Amino acid sequence: MDSYLIQMNGNSDVHVHRNGNSPSLRKVKGRKPRWAVRASEMSKKTFNPIRAIVDTMKVEPNPNKPMISLSLGDPTVFGNLPTDDEVTQAVKEALDSGNYNGYAPSVGYQSCRQVVAAYYSCPEAPLEAQDVILTSGCSQAIELALAVLANPGQNILVPRPGFSLYKTLALSMGIEVKFYNLLPERAWEIDLKHLESLVDEKTACLIVNNPSNPCGSVFSKSHLQKILAVASRQCVPILADEIYGDMVFAECKYEPIATLSTNVPILSCGGLAKRWLVPGWRMGWILVNDRRDIFGNEIRDGLVSLSQRILGPCTIVQGALEHIIHRTPPEFYHNTLSFLKSNADLCYAALSAVSGLQPVRPSGAMYLMVGIEMEHFPKFETDVEFTKQLISEQSVFCLPASCFEYPSFFRVVLTVPEELMVEACSRIQEFCERHYQGSEGAQDLECDK
Repeated sequence: MDSYLIQMNGNSDVHVHRNGNSPSLRKVKGRKPRWAVRASEMSKKTFNPIRAIVDTMKVEPNPNKPMISLSLGDPTVFGNLPTDDEVTQAVKEALDSGNYNGYAPSVGYQSCRQVVAAYYSCPEAPLEAQDVILTSGCSQAIELALAVLANPGQNILVPRPGFSLYKTLALSMGIEVKFYNLLPERAWEIDLKHLESLVDEKTACLIVNNPSNPCGSVFSKSHLQKILAVASRQCVPILADEIYGDMVFAECKYEPIATLSTNVPILSCGGLAKRWLVPGWRMGWILVNDRRDIFGNEIRDGLVSLSQRILGPCTIVQGALEHIIHRTPPEFYHNTLSFLKSNADLCYAALSAVSGLQPVRPSGAMYLMVGIEMEHFPKFETDVEFTKQLISEQSVFCLPASCFEYPSFFRVVLTVPEELMVEACSRIQEFCERHYQGSEGAQDLECDK
């Protein structure tokens, strides 16, 4: 009978005997087996700032007032903003066809990529099918764009206030986040000097969110050109989060940043979620804009490789994509924006009249930011305490802007029915009138502490 001694991992010696039957194993020595299952380092580094703050705000609303939530950026919550019938019909037809039940290429069907490319292509920023990666929502588009541009140990430049997902994704990947300031007194334009001062040799990309969540701001053409000038001087590519693209009010014009770039390479992230009011359908995309071939094949190949981790977005929605894009009537977009603009004007006017509050007029998206003159509300040390008490007394839930790295503000979502917006503003006014202290009152309270 032949005998073999095999060295195993962990220095365990195992004798294997061959006798014509199944080998018998006799463990000679080694570690004592034990369970040692731990969460990964990536999971431990994954941190959602909104969840972390909201979880500390466990408070019972006023039982005498029905809850009005102005916190969730989901336009479908109240049922007053359905998508267009053509959009729904497109999905029904794709499902009934039976043609979209299998796997698609991880980057999406070629025909669907071509539809998106043709829709967004223009002479200033031409696109072909190969320049489009379809993703599971805009969130995954942002994740793939970050993952292909930045390595652990590098840093990215992120707006403050800004969408919390950027930080969540970056930290989980071991990427440092540097916040550049937006200026409320300039309708949330970027502080360009501050932005440029943050760039160093480890800066992998600049995130530009336009129109903005949480600010509802829309950058002018001239401001976007100044942003591009900074990126060009510093040779930093741009990740453009444009999920609210074209959702701007009548007095503004939306300019996709790629249409203004002559040399800065840009990954533009978008999707169906907000403009077509179907966030749960999880259809997003990355547009690769690289007129000087700075990305070359490497970034495109990297995006293809990364897309293979989950094998692409829902095939049924892909099958409906051409009809969604081409059949949705213009009046659907117009009606959605008219509703948002009306609510924005209503909310801005109502809260502008409240002592101690400083709303910033939005120009698009679905949000309005409100400054809190904290010195006039001495009972509350932070925006979190302010909004927590607002729930307790008035059953109105607004997100404290600490969730967006910007304390002493709160965010209002504008998608609620008009009558609820009126009621919410009335309750906020009542709350502020109860707690507002003039300069003398605030000083007296400080002395009593």
